[in-house]
Amino acid sequence: MSVNEKIVSDLVANDVQFVTTVPCKQLAGVIDAIDASSSIHHVPSNKEDEGMGLCAGAFMGGKRSAIIMQNTAIGVTINTLATLTQFYRLPLPMLISYRGELGEPVACQVEMAVHTKALLAQLNVPTYHFHKEDDVEEFDKILKYTFMSNKPVAILTDASFWKGY
Repeated sequence: MSVNEKIVSDLVANDVQFVTTVPCKQLAGVIDAIDASSSIHHVPSNKEDEGMGLCAGAFMGGKRSAIIMQNTAIGVTINTLATLTQFYRLPLPMLISYRGELGEPVACQVEMAVHTKALLAQLNVPTYHFHKEDDVEEFDKILKYTFMSNKPVAILTDASFWKGY
């Protein structure tokens, strides 16, 4: 089973019925796999904070949700994470491509990578970092933790996890 198939399988096994995504080259395979799943309603978003609002609406409508996004927009989501997902104790798995590390070809991506983990830590968002393909085996447990604790949880996935830029 590929990483993309495992992610979709774990989402479905954890009754995630709604996923919103923001385009990202690294995440293209998993976005395509989600889009192809008959068990998940996929709605692309223009921005990450908009996607979080869609996930909150889905959750309040009785559906478990998740967002797939880049770390470069974490700054845009700070208010939504604090005043919507955390205040209302909404579980939100966030599968995040972690752009800006070693080998990054786009210079502007580096600046947000410097701040991503610190911003998530400041918000007390539990954060996991996938570096190698085998790390995807933890995804199911992370999803279970997210829905048990009613917290947003960040899963950072770097270029080595996705096999390069």
